[in-house]
Amino acid sequence: MTKKTNTKAEGKSKTKTAQQNKKQQEKSKAKSTENVEKEELITEKTDQEKIAELNDKYLRLAAEYDNYRKRTLKERMDLMKTAGEDILINILPVMDDFDRALGSIDQATEISAVKEGVQLIYSKFKDFLKQRGIKEIEAKEKEFDTDLHEAITKIPAPNENLKGKVVDVVEKGYYLNEKVIRFSKVVIGE
Repeated sequence: MTKKTNTKAEGKSKTKTAQQNKKQQEKSKAKSTENVEKEELITEKTDQEKIAELNDKYLRLAAEYDNYRKRTLKERMDLMKTAGEDILINILPVMDDFDRALGSIDQATEISAVKEGVQLIYSKFKDFLKQRGIKEIEAKEKEFDTDLHEAITKIPAPNENLKGKVVDVVEKGYYLNEKVIRFSKVVIGE
């Protein structure tokens, strides 16, 4: 009877153990399902956090670009407003010289002194332009060049050497740093 009892006890014990194992497996399955759900939630949250972080970076970058665009536009506008300021400031002394010359014309007894004063002002102004990169286009008695000259009229050439060449310059042309900014208006001999 002891053997039967032992066997029954062992059987009950095995059944209990099996039931306990089954319960533990169910608990661990439930826990693992919970863990998976939590991990998915965490992953979902981290994905949402990443999206929010990237969206924030995007918005900041867009705002930074917009500010940069506005700033450069403002700088360009300011530059356009004050671009000629340096030139105008440096032209004022020439204007002052003209004022003095005009004031002294009435009091001048000798025309040669007035003429000399005007020539000084002219040379000062020419030097100013030269410093700024402006150079006169030499045209008189040169071959007519449509890249440098604008023909006003044609006249019979005074001699054979001037055929197809510039006979007279009506208005001088100028370069600004080797770029033509005004064409010479010329008369051509034919």
